[in-house]
Amino acid sequence: MGVWAPPRRLLELAGQSLLQNEALAVAALEELPVELFPPLFTAAFAGRHTHAVKAMVQAWPFACLPLGALMKDHEPHLETFQAALDGLDLLLAEEVRPRRWKLQVLDLRRNAHQDFWTLWCGFKASVCSLLEPEPAQPMQKARRVEAQAGLKPARAPVEVLVDLCLKEDTLDETLSYLLKKAKQRRSLLHLRCQKLRIFTIPMQSIRRILKLVQLDSIQDLECVSPRCLKTPLETLCISNCLISESDLTYLSQCPSVSLLKDLGLSGVNLTSLSLEPLQVLIERTSATLQDLDLDECGIMDSQFSALLPSLSRCSQLTTFRFCGNPISMSVLESLLQHTVGLSKLSLVLYPAPLESYEDVRGTLHPGLLAQLHARLRQLVRTSGRASTVWFSSNTCPHCGDEIFYGIWPILCPCYMPA
Repeated sequence: MGVWAPPRRLLELAGQSLLQNEALAVAALEELPVELFPPLFTAAFAGRHTHAVKAMVQAWPFACLPLGALMKDHEPHLETFQAALDGLDLLLAEEVRPRRWKLQVLDLRRNAHQDFWTLWCGFKASVCSLLEPEPAQPMQKARRVEAQAGLKPARAPVEVLVDLCLKEDTLDETLSYLLKKAKQRRSLLHLRCQKLRIFTIPMQSIRRILKLVQLDSIQDLECVSPRCLKTPLETLCISNCLISESDLTYLSQCPSVSLLKDLGLSGVNLTSLSLEPLQVLIERTSATLQDLDLDECGIMDSQFSALLPSLSRCSQLTTFRFCGNPISMSVLESLLQHTVGLSKLSLVLYPAPLESYEDVRGTLHPGLLAQLHARLRQLVRTSGRASTVWFSSNTCPHCGDEIFYGIWPILCPCYMPA
């Protein structure tokens, strides 16, 4: 026989009745059944019972509090929202955790956990599974180990998930209060933003806000109107993230990048993308571009060959780095031919050509590398360019280090003589 679950309407009435005496409701939280928390919190939030909201955040019996989904249905009064954050602030200030403290994530995204507040009745197991932290938010493994060992757990940070929309000169009062708390509790309250939209807002304000955000959490970035820049952008560095072909197209058409001096896309995987937008971007900046960094982009021979005509027009280019890309020796020679007329180009960091590896695992053959290095160096001399040829290999599959070859080789431990 299954466990009987009280009808939803009965639970709602019980919550409303309890909130008629807010002090009694707060005092009863320690012994309140888990099933009553969602309806009681909904009633307290919608009814602007700030003391109850603050206390319930501190006693929340689930790993995640999906406040954003509740705010979508019940537009919050500022004081009620502040009460929820104040409850979290008091929770983080506790040296000893409350008995029921399970909260790890405060989710302020309005389109997340949509079903939680309607499915709680009679489905305790479903509710718990809905409120497990997302895979991107790592569980506090150290805390679990300490608990199993009977040790007093250290205070761990709470993740706050939010989609940010920054626009005009002023910020929403709720966002301003959230940023204030994030600044006060920087080490214990981690602000994570998967979607970020930036409208016309002063650059100083953008920097101030982004200092409070875990930048590695941003997955979807939209900049609306870069017209907020008073002068053209001189440096643009995007590294170690995913971008789409439409992102590259946007960059190539953006008015603010027409006078770029430094362009860096290090660690941005471009293997499966058409590089025509990047070709357009390089052509547009060919009169000003001085430093180009395409390290570890996964660019293949055919893609790189398509970029060569654009590179040959970069008359101000002084430094070009594209290590960590699977490029053959013939394409490296073609690069040299296309850039022979770039009189200011003094430093090129080449990837070790594909022919210098023994197998698909990336095991380098030092002898082959030395031969190919000598061949390319001779071609550089023949071209009349007075520059050093630098090769950089992929990371060694055994130790993770790289081999550099300039005037002489810098070997990783695996290739050092015994």
